[in-house]
Amino acid sequence: MRPDTPADSTDHTAEAERLLRTAAQYPEDAEHLLLHAAAHLELAGDRPQATTLYDRLLAGELEDASLVRALKAANLWEYGHEAEARAIIEGLRTTAPRSPEAWVIAAESLETHDELTSAQEVFTEGVELLTVQGEEIPYDCRPLLLGRHRVRRLLALPHDVWDVLADDAHSSSSPISLDELHDPKRTWALGSSDPEELSAEIARLRAELGTFRAALSRPFPVAVLHWPSTELAELLAAYPTLTSEYPSHEEHLATIESSLRELAASGTENLGIVTATVPSYEAFAASEGTSPTDTSLLPQYATTLAARGRAVAWPPRGECWCGSGVAYSDCHGTDS
Repeated sequence: MRPDTPADSTDHTAEAERLLRTAAQYPEDAEHLLLHAAAHLELAGDRPQATTLYDRLLAGELEDASLVRALKAANLWEYGHEAEARAIIEGLRTTAPRSPEAWVIAAESLETHDELTSAQEVFTEGVELLTVQGEEIPYDCRPLLLGRHRVRRLLALPHDVWDVLADDAHSSSSPISLDELHDPKRTWALGSSDPEELSAEIARLRAELGTFRAALSRPFPVAVLHWPSTELAELLAAYPTLTSEYPSHEEHLATIESSLRELAASGTENLGIVTATVPSYEAFAASEGTSPTDTSLLPQYATTLAARGRAVAWPPRGECWCGSGVAYSDCHGTDS
């Protein structure tokens, strides 16, 4: 559940320093950038400095303080501050946050340190708070159900209604049953000296990885990027080569609507629109190590905004997405 855990070949210290510089330049995106910087510091082994970043974030105004507290607790436990980590996790349980990620990180921290009973309790509290039996399980709550199932399997507990829901959620995206995936005996095969056992287990793991990647290929709304007129004018003034991508604001709006209608007609579901800003886009380009003039960055930026919960569902039920203040049905929602 770490935010965008980077590849092992990365110079994590240098990457953290770059993200800190970018955060100083673009304070409106500081929360996102500092979280990534802290993740790099953890991977670099500089856990005290990562804690300092988490404290810095907690001292400001956050979209989701519970997530940062959970990350801080997991980090603290990894370098010997178990008592403080436990206190933070107990505090999270008391405040009952609405963030599935915070519950998962807290529970997985307990699980990592063999506190399986406590981990099962935390997973269960999160599941019971954020999901409703008989209703569709939100995508971001699935890790709670799956983690709970995994820990209960390790504890040899019998299936309950939540485990059945976890099985159903998993079976829709994988041919391998959740009971098999979470069977503790599977880890024994990876330590076997028998080449046939190792080969068979590696083949199963590869199959699961392919399924997992396919499931992650569209975890967020399919989002189209929308530049308000003032932002688009600022963007084109700063990067004139993007005029070929955006000849005019009117054409940009028309392209958004036509693109979404084509996607809907092709059967694509969960469509949305994300609103762009120039500083945010520049910060994203900096985090990707490329120039804002790179047009291939635009859909990546849209996907990232959607992943951060910035997408607005399309088609809207009320006012038009373009910001005109007119009802969608009388604006871009007309058939003409």
